[in-house]
Amino acid sequence: MSAYQALYRKYRPQTFDDVSGQMAVTQTLKHQIQTGKLSHAYLFTGSRGTGKTSCAKILAKAVNCLHPDNGNPCNCCEACRAIDSGSCMDVLEIDAASNNGVDNVRDLRDDAVYTPSQVRMRVYIIDEVHMLSLSAFNALLKIIEEPPEHLLFILATTELHKVPATILSRCQRFSFRRISQEDIAARLQYVAYQESIDLDDSAARVIARLADGGMRDGLSLLDQCASATVGELTAERVYACLGIAGERRCGEMMGYIAGHDTAGALSLFSTLYAEGKDLGALLDELACLVRDLLVIKTAPGAGIGMLSGVAEDKEVLELSKQLGSGELVRMMKLLQTTLAGFTRSDSRRMDAELCIVQMCRPELKLDEESLNARLTRLEEMIKAGVIPAKSLPVKEKQEQAPPPPTEEEPSEEEQLSPPPSEAPPGFWMELAAAARRELKPPASGFFVVSPNSPLQGVLVGDRLELRCSNVFTAQTIDKPEILEVVSRKAGAQLGRPIRAVVVDLTANPRGNPRMEQLLAFGREHSDVIKIKNQY
Repeated sequence: MSAYQALYRKYRPQTFDDVSGQMAVTQTLKHQIQTGKLSHAYLFTGSRGTGKTSCAKILAKAVNCLHPDNGNPCNCCEACRAIDSGSCMDVLEIDAASNNGVDNVRDLRDDAVYTPSQVRMRVYIIDEVHMLSLSAFNALLKIIEEPPEHLLFILATTELHKVPATILSRCQRFSFRRISQEDIAARLQYVAYQESIDLDDSAARVIARLADGGMRDGLSLLDQCASATVGELTAERVYACLGIAGERRCGEMMGYIAGHDTAGALSLFSTLYAEGKDLGALLDELACLVRDLLVIKTAPGAGIGMLSGVAEDKEVLELSKQLGSGELVRMMKLLQTTLAGFTRSDSRRMDAELCIVQMCRPELKLDEESLNARLTRLEEMIKAGVIPAKSLPVKEKQEQAPPPPTEEEPSEEEQLSPPPSEAPPGFWMELAAAARRELKPPASGFFVVSPNSPLQGVLVGDRLELRCSNVFTAQTIDKPEILEVVSRKAGAQLGRPIRAVVVDLTANPRGNPRMEQLLAFGREHSDVIKIKNQY
């Protein structure tokens, strides 16, 4: 009985036409082989599993093939069979991670000058070339720059920035892009058909998404799931096999977070944890979903084509209406911080639970980022026409509200401050929108038009009072650069100079005639009060 061979090895491309998703690279290489305009050194760069090593081996066969077919190797001649079997001593594949010393490169350089014995060209494929030491790169420079006619170098790397510029300038560089989910899913269906695997379309899409642009990862995941499943391989079975939450559970979790339902989110998390779901994978799925929501919020038109597929498009659109951009940015940073700490944490469950609680309850933290998220959410709700209700019902608020002042008796507000001047309709709404566009967070978040807003603008003559309902708002707004912007915008809107000032409504009013009379009365009669208290 023959040993089982992994799918990614069994279905490795044998010609350029078999390579998925790299049309620009394969067409150029085929044309060079057909015209004989080959370079002496190639550098293949790109993420893992995108076909770099496969194309290197195909190129090694193509330059030595006795009967090439439109730039592709025939895979039937003696040279092609020898290279495929690994018995050809003139085509060497070297792992730079384990042969990264200068002595290894010197040995390679000494052997490279000899003419090939079995095929036409001697080919060196150096995988993960960025792992070479600096001295090894220096030893490689001369022979790469002026190699013998029978010598061909093919270098492959996933980290191009670690390759010295002196090497880059001596090679033809080919960039391998991430393979699209559609191409990976199509290849998975082909392999599944060949292997008699009953692969559902939804399962193929899930595996293609998890592969993250790498065909090798996709085939490895298919191999793993197919070996653990009897019968049809569905999306739910893929989730169960790989220990991930899945589209439905991930969307359900984000729904609880969007609704600030901490109990529901923690209950679902506890269920997923009991089912053995990987916590890192769960938070990674949530991060992908948050990323999709942020894309939809910032690029509504083109964003649909950029979604990762971690949840259904309809569900993503619905969730995007419930969350503000500031909230999503805060969630993304929180998830990234938690995931980064997983590697050195001994209590991953508590870390994940704390992360979910903080996503559900932004008011637990009073930092600038959390405050901006809350204000952005309120701002977007107002834009959408959803005014948040106050804590009391309308009927109760009407019953508890003080009776309106009569014409004979002025209201307390009118007694404490000068009467506001006649402002044009929509003045504060337009001014708040204009100031918000120029100011930066967190100050910009206060300039919203809402009954619950801690900041209200009242025009009094040529003075614009920015009345703040709490000390924090007053301290945030009362800065020269902010007041200058508001004054300038208000002046441009009204066509006359306007001076913006901050009024803290929680502070003791100053300069009020009635209050000064009361204080004077208290000082005058303090002695009388003391005498009465003695008796």
